[in-house]
This record gives sequence, structure tokens and C-alpha cells, in this order.
Amino acid sequence: MDDSIFKSYDVRGIYPETINEEIAEKIGMAFVQHFNLKKVAVGRDGRISSPQLEKAMISGIEKAGADVVKIGIISTDMLYFASAFYEDIDGGVNITASHNPKDNNGFKFILKGAVAVSGEEGGYAMRDLINENKLQIASEAGREEERDIYSDYVKKLQSLIDTAKLKPLKVVLDAGNGVGGYIFEKVISGLPIEYIPLYCEIDGNFPNHQPSPIEVKNLVYLQKKVVEEKADIGLAFDGDGDRVFLIDEKGEAINATIMTAMIAKRMLQRNPGARILYNVNVGWIVPEIIKKMKGIPSITKVGHSLIKAQMRKEDGLFAGEHSGHYFFKELYYADSGMLAVLIILEIKSEEGRKLSEIVKEYDKYSLSGEINTKVADPIAKIAEIKEKYSDGQIFELDGLSVEYPDWRFILRPSNTEPLLRLNVEAKTKELMAEKRDELLNMIRA
Repeated sequence: MDDSIFKSYDVRGIYPETINEEIAEKIGMAFVQHFNLKKVAVGRDGRISSPQLEKAMISGIEKAGADVVKIGIISTDMLYFASAFYEDIDGGVNITASHNPKDNNGFKFILKGAVAVSGEEGGYAMRDLINENKLQIASEAGREEERDIYSDYVKKLQSLIDTAKLKPLKVVLDAGNGVGGYIFEKVISGLPIEYIPLYCEIDGNFPNHQPSPIEVKNLVYLQKKVVEEKADIGLAFDGDGDRVFLIDEKGEAINATIMTAMIAKRMLQRNPGARILYNVNVGWIVPEIIKKMKGIPSITKVGHSLIKAQMRKEDGLFAGEHSGHYFFKELYYADSGMLAVLIILEIKSEEGRKLSEIVKEYDKYSLSGEINTKVADPIAKIAEIKEKYSDGQIFELDGLSVEYPDWRFILRPSNTEPLLRLNVEAKTKELMAEKRDELLNMIRA
């Protein structure tokens, strides 16, 4: 087994080279054995290899003595929901590689109450059980059942907004041939939303574009379609439907910082004084809005399992990430692109203005977006840049953050690759571009 498939937050590899049926079965056994599980929910995305890996994963879970609840094609946030909503389920697996290319696949693991399994919190221990040949076949195999969780899931999401306030809106959704469109259609059931699907047929070949909406090139089809259809809003989901990005009626992309600020304001209108979390890459406007709305801002490291843990510890109401993940206390501290979209539709309905006009309030600063660069020694390069910008306000919660009165940057090493990830923010586009290029020249020197 290639140990590199065990990542910080999930298991991922290339099918069938590093992830295959034999490995899936062993990982299923290790999951049950390490966490002493009794009943495990298993779902999958629409990748070509997902049905085979699902079958093997179920075989491993049952061999280890746990029962299986098959929940079919799901978004990752549906797995979180199932693990918290149903009393009898104490673990869950989604077979998915999210936004990765079509030859990739993997597994996301969850424990009761939507508690994510990270590498440090069980993933690496599962790996070690396999490598040390310590897997045990139970004296009695687990049993299997199927369960349709869609009705309960949709009811829960719709209960978290005021559906009576929703106005008729025209929405274009680009699922990139992932599961997002299939699920969104059910989520808006009974709501006054005119839904125009774009690449919503589930197809693991991803024939139109990779389901990775954080990459600007994958938004161009949606941007064009929104304008053509004179739609109110465009939505782009990733492959497993848990991340979402917005397009306004003019076809302009709205970054995740602004979406975080919009949702934070809404949450604080309803819950004055609540704590709102955001990671180090999220822009200045978010803490500004939180303070303006009398909320408590709290900054986090990047990474969904870290954010969820901090939310629970600090009793946070909502958290946003630069990568399009949005986390809600009311949804068991889990992230849900679907709930984030319902809240945006509610905001749009109540405001009664075009989305581009609503966004103006939040669009004060210029953001570079995340820029990745391969470097031989990321840690040495960070030290060099820290020395160069030592006259700024330095903050090292997660990588290197340096702030000046009119601009700032965050430089973080990747957890899995020899990459540096750069984000720059400034009070003007010109200054942002100047400092971005200055930093990239140093990083790439």
C-alpha cells in the first residue's frame, strides 16, 4: 500500500494504481476496528470507480463486524447530516475525490455527530493497522440496509431559513457533472426557484470541465449562461457538492471572502453577539462586518477539521473559508454548500436588489486569490521572506502573515506538496498587483 494516500483530512489516490478494491476493503476494516464502530453509513459520488470502491468498502466494514447503511449518491455534507441526525449511526464514509481529476478517488470519514476524522485523529492509526497486519475479521459479519435520507436532509436545511420570505428567483447551476445538481434539485423542492441546470448530468468522465470551481477557468461556461438566461444568480459546485461559488447577474464571480461576509452579517442579524470564525486567508471585510454587527471575530488555521474543532471549542455560530466551505453550528458544526446557497437566496429575496448591488457593500478591498508556486524548500523560502518584510506586523498562526496599514499577505506551505500558497490583499488593485508581483518574484527566484 502507498502510504501517501493518507492525507491530513482524508484518503486520496489514483484509481486503480494507489486506490483500489483491495485497499478499500482493508481501510473499511481498519475504520471499524480503530473506532470500534457498530453501524456505518456509506455514500458515494458519481465517479466511474466509486461503485466498485463502495462495494469493497462495505465488504471491509461488514468483515470487521459492523452493520452498513447504504445511503447512495450523496454530497459530503449529507454524510455529516446522517452521522448526526440518525441515532443508530456512529460512523460514515463517502467515496469521493471531491474536485480532483477523473482518475482520482478516495474516502472521507466521519464519526457520530459530524466529527471529521483527520490524519492525526485516527487516519494515520488506520494506516498503521493495515501496514502492521493487525486487521481482524469478526466472528459475525455485519448486515446491510438501504436508507433514503433525502427527505430528512431537505427538511432540515429548509428549516434553517425562512422559506416564506423567498421570492421567485432564476438560478443557473453548474455542477461540473458532479453530484451538486442532482442534490440541489431536491433541496429546492417546493421553493419558488426557477432552476436552470448546466452540466448537471452525473458523469465521472467530467466531459465539460473539472468540478473545481475555485479555478477561474472552470467558471466561464456558467458566467456566460447566467448572462444569456438573464438569471438572478449562478452557482458552481465542486464534485462532491460541499463547496459552492457565486456568480452575479452580470456574470461576475463573487469571491468566498465576500460570501462569508454576507452570511456572517445575516447570522449576526438573527443572533446578536455570536462568535463568527474565518481562516487566515479570508479578507479584511469579514472581521470588519463581524465587528460592525457586534459579533465576536475569531481567526482559524486553514483546514475543515481544524475549523470544526475550533467552532465546537469556542461555540462559534458560523465559519467561512476562502476555498468555498461554509460551516454552521445549526448543522452540527459541519460545512454545507447547500445551506450556504439557501441563505444567499434568502438574502437576495429580502434585499430585493440585484446581487451585484448587494455585493458592493462588501467589495472594498482587492484580493489576489490563492497563487501556488512549487519551491524546493518551502520553509527556507518563508524564512527568507519573513526577514525581508520584518518591518510589518507579523502573525504566524498558520504559515506567515504580514500586515501593513494598506496591504497584507499570507504565505503558507502546502500540507501535502512542495508548494507555497500566496494570498495578497490591498486597499487598491494597483497596490495589490505591485505587491503580488514583488512577492512572486522573490518566491520564484
